[in-house]
Amino acid sequence: MSTLGNAAVIGSGPNGLAAAVTLARAGVPVTVFEASETAGGGTRTTELVEAGVLHDVCSAIHPMALATGFFRAFELEQRMDFAIPEASYANPLDGAAGGGAGRAAVAYRDLARTAEELGRDGAAYARYYRPLLRRLEGVLDFSLGGSIARWPADPLAALITGLRTLEQGTPLWNARFREDAAPALISGVAAHSIGRMPNLATAGVGVVLGALGHARGWPVPIGGSRAISDALAADLIAHGGRIETGHPVNDVRELSAFHVKLFDTSARGLVRIAGSELPGRYRRALGRFRYGDAATKVDFVLDGPIPWADPRVAAAPTVHLGGSRAEGAAAELEVVRGRHPEHPYVILAQTDAFDPARNPPGSNAVWCYTHVPSGSTVDVSPRVIAQIERFAPGFRDRIRSFRVTTAAELAAYNRNYHGGDFSAGSVDLRQLFARPVLAADPWRTPARGIYLCSSSAAPGPGVHGLPGWYAARSALRHEYGLPAPELGRDAAA
Repeated sequence: MSTLGNAAVIGSGPNGLAAAVTLARAGVPVTVFEASETAGGGTRTTELVEAGVLHDVCSAIHPMALATGFFRAFELEQRMDFAIPEASYANPLDGAAGGGAGRAAVAYRDLARTAEELGRDGAAYARYYRPLLRRLEGVLDFSLGGSIARWPADPLAALITGLRTLEQGTPLWNARFREDAAPALISGVAAHSIGRMPNLATAGVGVVLGALGHARGWPVPIGGSRAISDALAADLIAHGGRIETGHPVNDVRELSAFHVKLFDTSARGLVRIAGSELPGRYRRALGRFRYGDAATKVDFVLDGPIPWADPRVAAAPTVHLGGSRAEGAAAELEVVRGRHPEHPYVILAQTDAFDPARNPPGSNAVWCYTHVPSGSTVDVSPRVIAQIERFAPGFRDRIRSFRVTTAAELAAYNRNYHGGDFSAGSVDLRQLFARPVLAADPWRTPARGIYLCSSSAAPGPGVHGLPGWYAARSALRHEYGLPAPELGRDAAA
């Protein structure tokens, strides 16, 4: 039996589970406390609309699952199955003469194929991405490597990333392009971060996600996103860890028996639960941490596949429905101004063709969400349906049933999603550097043994497990004097 002081992890999202796995692998006794009845946080899959039909509750497609540090060390790809389509994502556009839908921009893993289909802008698009792909490891290290206060492992990759971000985050963003398909493809990815476009924060997100789309692809987890949390939970339990579901923690004093506490909660949740242990200056700093606009989710069950006007769109698991770059930017600006766009930007996932065993034949599950102001209670499903119908005439006739989860309901579902902000904190320029505060070790709080390991901490949102991994390694170093353990399947505990 381990003689190390035990640790508690509050929250069982991918970051909390990554932290728990890392500690358990180092020999630390770990208990994960989860308020919900099932573990997983943003990686849950269940019957949301119809019995027997599975939808992902939050995240659905995982660009970072095969490429980033923690999951590569954990060898996630050897623990579960992914479908990795040739097409990573698509952006439907109106017809060439403005007379309705009929064409799309498609981002394939093969950059040359993507460029060829983009026509006049193809060469410029390839020149945009090629340097990023050549130095992808350095790009990921710079963007997702933890504290911004450290020197990048590949300074040239950092420079290239910065230049691409500067280009796409300023009014220069159209300088290299002459048509609308290539810029729509780039800004459709950047809009994942929710915010005004162009700006540096959304552009930085787009640079990384777009590069991954042309490298390892945007994979579909077989069986749904819960397969990721299941793989993490299985490894934790195999190394002596425990998960207590249906066990909310409302006060840090409930955890007095634990030597170390890691919070997979928002920064606000950390203050709510552990504020009595935190110095006033740090509490005030967390109080200045900002939360962003939100998402409203619409899940559909169709009686067949989506009838895209451009059939190539069916080959992409992720579809960005915003039209042209100008139209998508206008929709996001409406959200920033506190309004609900009439023609919203919609992110849609169509997984059945890539994971056909997930649902019964003839039941096509469609997952999508759109951006709305924080705390919205508006049912935007008519606008979402109209936007899909615009690029897939006949979609409306294939709807068997659907369910709307407003931003307010999303916040009620997960206490970390304040106002429906599933990023647990706005992705803006300030909070790219100070997440949640500007520090060389942003996961470690001034209170002894208390760490923040959620998306409110660097490097921010995404299903990559990195805040949990970094927080656990910090705790091992400072609280236990231990190095980071090996995480691979065959590594000794």
